[in-house]
Amino acid sequence: MREKIIQTAGREQLGDFSPMFAHLNDDVLFGEVWNEEAISVKTKCIITVVSLMASGITDASLGYHLQNAKKNGVTKDEIAAIITHATMYVGWPKGWAVFRMAKEIWNEEQPALTENEKYQNTIFFPIGQPNDAYAQYFVGQSYLAPLSMQQMPMFNVTFEPGCRNNWHTHHAVNGGGQMLICVGGRGYYQEWGKEPQEMTPGTVINIPANVKHWHGAAPDSWFSHIAVEVPGEGTGTEWLEAVSDEDYGKLK
Repeated sequence: MREKIIQTAGREQLGDFSPMFAHLNDDVLFGEVWNEEAISVKTKCIITVVSLMASGITDASLGYHLQNAKKNGVTKDEIAAIITHATMYVGWPKGWAVFRMAKEIWNEEQPALTENEKYQNTIFFPIGQPNDAYAQYFVGQSYLAPLSMQQMPMFNVTFEPGCRNNWHTHHAVNGGGQMLICVGGRGYYQEWGKEPQEMTPGTVINIPANVKHWHGAAPDSWFSHIAVEVPGEGTGTEWLEAVSDEDYGKLK
């Protein structure tokens, strides 16, 4: 189900002066007509732009609907073709006027996405902030996003390509341990004395208490997993030596 469109401009600007107009604008036009699902919001945006263009309206209302069209997926190539096509029917001066507005809106320079932002767009959970508090136990940059601190503490941990944590052990007298659920990218988990296990989205690793292990990203991929801290008695994490470059270098 698509997100419901909500409009409040009518009441904010004309609610006291003309409650009926505010109601028709906010509740009927946007509340009902724009939310009717027989045609897509993108198509409605295109129809609205062409209707305003045909009427010779090139004020702030057209600017709003051009911005709305861009927000709902109309590309620069598409809006150029739409305005050109409509110009053949509604008139050359109107086409020029709308192009001046559209050019400003679609030519707005957007800052290039960082690698962090590009990767964030591929996963559901937030990457969070740089994991500075535990940086001494990682090779490379990691990020931490707390998801829940109640019942079972859960964190989304993200590793940049090549990043991994040190060997470590989750100690417990009773219970304890950890679960890892991969939610993005590709990485590895390894227990002491065993071969590394590749982790991809959907992989679940159960780590018993008192088992020495490490986990982190593949050399060529970002990697995110949810870390679930299993409750127990006498729990605590012991951080050990870093994974050697030689051992890590054997991974693909």
